Amino acid sequence: MRGFKHVRKLTTLVLAFMIVLTGCTESGSGGKASGKLADKVENLPAGIAEKDPVKLMVVRKIGGDDHTAQFLAGAKQEGEALGFKVDTFSANGDSAKFHDAIAQAINSDYDGFIISHGDDPASVQDVKNITDKGIPVVTFDSLPEIGDIAGVTQTSQDDEQLAKLALDKLVEEQGPDANIIYLWVDGFPPMVRRNTVYQETLKNNPGIKEVERFGVASDQTSLDTQNAVSAILTKYPKGEIDAIFATWDAFAIGAARALEEAGRTEIKIYGIDVSNADLELIQKQDSPWVATAAVDPKMIGAINVRLLAKKIAGEETPAVHNLEPVLIERSSLEGAAEAVNMVNLADIIPNWGISTEFEEDWMKALKEAGGK
Repeated sequence: MRGFKHVRKLTTLVLAFMIVLTGCTESGSGGKASGKLADKVENLPAGIAEKDPVKLMVVRKIGGDDHTAQFLAGAKQEGEALGFKVDTFSANGDSAKFHDAIAQAINSDYDGFIISHGDDPASVQDVKNITDKGIPVVTFDSLPEIGDIAGVTQTSQDDEQLAKLALDKLVEEQGPDANIIYLWVDGFPPMVRRNTVYQETLKNNPGIKEVERFGVASDQTSLDTQNAVSAILTKYPKGEIDAIFATWDAFAIGAARALEEAGRTEIKIYGIDVSNADLELIQKQDSPWVATAAVDPKMIGAINVRLLAKKIAGEETPAVHNLEPVLIERSSLEGAAEAVNMVNLADIIPNWGISTEFEEDWMKALKEAGGK
């Protein structure tokens, strides 16, 4: 037990150093406004004006994927555009690191927290510990029970709509009697919501047969999925599987690689989430990944920052906010004059990556004052 305590103490010290280092290396020169914010912007809320600068901490449990990188980048970019200092930490799926990072940051003079993928009872206590100190919190894709804590805003993608968009397309193209592989992992609130729609789809289309399922959440989910799908394919000759429903783009990436390596691209993938890496795969010649439902992850990060800024400013915020997704089809990307990425995707999907939700006039003024 004594040795365990020493290891635990060392882990905590390392995490504390990592958070400090993250703040030093990621905040950059744009992270702090030079001079008083109130001197730059008229009618700035007092809660914002009295801080120079506002300091935010973003802690995300999952990581190692492009969606996480873009979510964190979106939060950081939006915060720094407002003249805030934004630090980020991804635990890469390690619960101990996730909770220890929050515990360390609580005592590090932050003005607000964004907690992403708090999916266990300890996460509820983490958020309560933060709010008990009078620090506001916005969560993303976290346990519903956190919503019972006064003042917290919970955000998520509209997971039911994400699943419905992808599954409706699958049924439309593969028919109501398709044989499918289901890639899903339990234990995460968004996955629970997506699974509910999947079960409803099976109920409404009794001819659809789930021949296999697989799912793990780790720092190598795509590789694990690739290996699992490769093994599944050896059991089913051509013609016995029609499609794969992937509830996370990390699953879809692994599945696409497995299908390509096995020469089984007749099996089509219908996924959820999108990133530059995803778009590159979808646009490959004869790619089996034909559709994905998504919300821009950078915009999710940005909107979470705006909501948190409103809380610090003392302004009213909703208890729950869902971000509406769209369906991105491979066929709609094929006619593009150049390779489609997360930026020029807006040329195909109207208003992609653009949102004025919760962007107040004082926020616009802060951005203008900082040249953002």
